[in-house]
Amino acid sequence: MTHDSPDRTPLSLLGLGAMGTALARAWLAAGHPVTVWNRTSARAEALAAEGAKVAGTPAQAVAANTLVVVCLLDDRSVGEVLAGTDLTGRDLVDLTTGTPAEARDRAAWAGRRGARYLDGGIMAVPPMIGVPGSGGYVLYSSSPDLFDRYRRALGVPAGTAFVGADPGFAALYDVALLSAMYGMFAGVTHAFALIRQEDVDPVAFAPLLADWLVAMTASVQDTAERLRGGDHTEGVVSTLAMQVAGTPTFLRTAEQQGVSAELLRPCFELMRRRLDEGGGAEGLSGLVDLLAR
Repeated sequence: MTHDSPDRTPLSLLGLGAMGTALARAWLAAGHPVTVWNRTSARAEALAAEGAKVAGTPAQAVAANTLVVVCLLDDRSVGEVLAGTDLTGRDLVDLTTGTPAEARDRAAWAGRRGARYLDGGIMAVPPMIGVPGSGGYVLYSSSPDLFDRYRRALGVPAGTAFVGADPGFAALYDVALLSAMYGMFAGVTHAFALIRQEDVDPVAFAPLLADWLVAMTASVQDTAERLRGGDHTEGVVSTLAMQVAGTPTFLRTAEQQGVSAELLRPCFELMRRRLDEGGGAEGLSGLVDLLAR
């Protein structure tokens, strides 16, 4: 098998932070010829011992291969690193975390520079990269043809999911999923804070909390179906009015336990606003429309 075969696509990788280094090692381990560049050259040199070619400049890295992957600090860094570099004929895959608007602007920027563009949002932490079954994956959007061309190579470090031809969709999905994650983390943090000063073993409490959160994930699909259908009231078991009536108990409990309620109050305030607007018979899905106005 030659290095130009679809299974061993040569690529250049710019950016060797913790994530970039993990990506490089996964591709090298799979036999892909990898040219690397990093602003701090020591990180690139460390990968040379594992078979990577080290480019002295971003331009040299870009010139080395058609497939060019960037994994930098932010979108501004991408523009700075690639400023003045000839991107004509290159396939640019941007795995830098950014906003949907930044991804759309970067796609247009790449097009003006003669490059094809694919945006990616990494749903993983570095230890998950290159580990089969870790659950990590990368969201991709922009060019379906480009995604299909490099699907096998892109699937080496982590699973892949193409989410649309709009260049901003990978970033949008990325931030939406991570936002839900942080909302869950906020709830978990508050739950552990409530038991912190009691004679409760957090390790013994954890399985109950985890199982409860898993059970509640059924509400995700329910919310999606209500948003698609536009009816926030049909079949609702626990109405917004009932839930708002119960919120003082949560606040009193936090006060009595000496715990700040600052992680709960914003959600409770939104619930009260929706109730005041006449949404008492709804479930919580109506809060989506309140936020998205």
